[in-house]
Amino acid sequence: MKKLLKVIAAVLMVASVVAPIAITKVQADSSNEFRVGMEAGYPPFNWTQKTQANGAVKIDGSNQYANGYDVQISKKIADKLGKKLVIVKTKWDGLVPALTSGKIDAIIAGMSPTAERKQTIDFSQNYYTSQLVIVTRKDSKYADATSLADFKGAKITGQQGTFHYNLIPQIPGVKQEPAMGDFSAMRVALEAGTIDGYVGERPEGITAETKNPKFKMVTFSEGSGFKTNPEDTQTAVGVKKGDKDLPKINEVLSEMSQADQTKIMDEMVALQAHPNKTTGFWGQVSDIIKNNGSDFVRAAGMTLFISIIGTIIGTGIGLLIGVFRTAKKSANRGIAVIQTVIGWIINVYVEIFRGTPMIVQAMVIYYGSAQFLGISMDKTLAALIIVSINTGAYMSEIVRGGIFAVDKGQFEAASALGMSHGQTMRKIVLPQVIRNILPATGNEFVINIKDTSVLNVISITELFFQGNTVAQQNYQYFQTFTVIAAIYFILTFTITRILRLVERRLDSENYTTGANQMQLPLKEATIELGGEK
Repeated sequence: MKKLLKVIAAVLMVASVVAPIAITKVQADSSNEFRVGMEAGYPPFNWTQKTQANGAVKIDGSNQYANGYDVQISKKIADKLGKKLVIVKTKWDGLVPALTSGKIDAIIAGMSPTAERKQTIDFSQNYYTSQLVIVTRKDSKYADATSLADFKGAKITGQQGTFHYNLIPQIPGVKQEPAMGDFSAMRVALEAGTIDGYVGERPEGITAETKNPKFKMVTFSEGSGFKTNPEDTQTAVGVKKGDKDLPKINEVLSEMSQADQTKIMDEMVALQAHPNKTTGFWGQVSDIIKNNGSDFVRAAGMTLFISIIGTIIGTGIGLLIGVFRTAKKSANRGIAVIQTVIGWIINVYVEIFRGTPMIVQAMVIYYGSAQFLGISMDKTLAALIIVSINTGAYMSEIVRGGIFAVDKGQFEAASALGMSHGQTMRKIVLPQVIRNILPATGNEFVINIKDTSVLNVISITELFFQGNTVAQQNYQYFQTFTVIAAIYFILTFTITRILRLVERRLDSENYTTGANQMQLPLKEATIELGGEK
């Protein structure tokens, strides 16, 4: 028990030292960086690669690089502003919150300046105009379609949060499937046959059918395709409302002719025009491990780091709350009122963090702290805080159940011996509680390993995020996620076995069997209370 408390204290001490360093006030215009947000997973507009070849730019907080049409446009703008370009890889759903909270300075990610988005952020002038297409399977009955009417009865989807999805009802008799989070998910669904196609833009369609020979891009002639507003097919730079750099950004874009845009896009498409080698499923898996094994190891390390620290701190929070909730009301009226108020606060905390998804908590804490409190938080520290307080809410209930499982007679005996509530908890109850809740604590640890995957919404490069990045590079989704699934299994299986060894060790060292199991801590505490200690 003492060792556990020392570990928790050490972790909290490290966190208290790191926190002031990792949290700084947001100060506008204090940086010489031009921070651009993008998915880095929507080729040829933007993608991720391992080297800085062909003018790629390093991704912030990563050993990888971003390239594509958006990156090349970003470089031109950064040069005009006289700032260093920094690419921030962010999920599509997190781009606008990242911009409005000040985490990034601009969104250059193939985003269309729709009327809905203009209510939240400002846009530059157009820097590319897209042609809409539908990507389907080459062996499907829709591969030879020439008009929207040919997709009657097809299961079609689009990316969530884009105008692509809103255009699907224009297809007569279409079966509109639920929107998906990104193009990776849509490509997986298309290859698996759960959808018949997805709406995209011509450059992405060219890349998709080049990288995956099973895909076919369907284009439409004038009048037979989607009816759109000009603002829908245009692509613009998103900035915060009233951004003073917008005129300079527009100046850069106005200097680019249609021919310049086409030339850059053709170059980016050509860089992606390398079909995958068909070496068989397991051969492809082997190549993925060989080429990306080190990246997966680093990502797994980040996953374990966040899970371990979060579980330890969360368990500490749960123990503290559990001890507080079982304390008797003070005879002092003032202290009793304070206890009641703290109890209400704890109840609110537990209900909120048990009743909301971790991905929502991540968005609110990371982006909300910057947008509403003016605090810029390091993303790794934010991840640790999110996992810790989320785990603490669950562990508080687990600890409460563990305390109630201890025989009431032991509380009464301790009270009869003159032991305080703190002494009773520390010397008698908590040693038993720790053993009782160890399986549930291990379960929380395993859950945290898997749930860190939601932290990609705040740009944490954990295992799932890294796997998705690799899949976006090679278009081998099933092969890549087979490797990721195996790594997750190895992590969780190993942790489970280690925790079971710890359980057996505790059983053999500190506990006896039968009725004596519950009485031993009380006997030891009685001896200690009557002796020198």
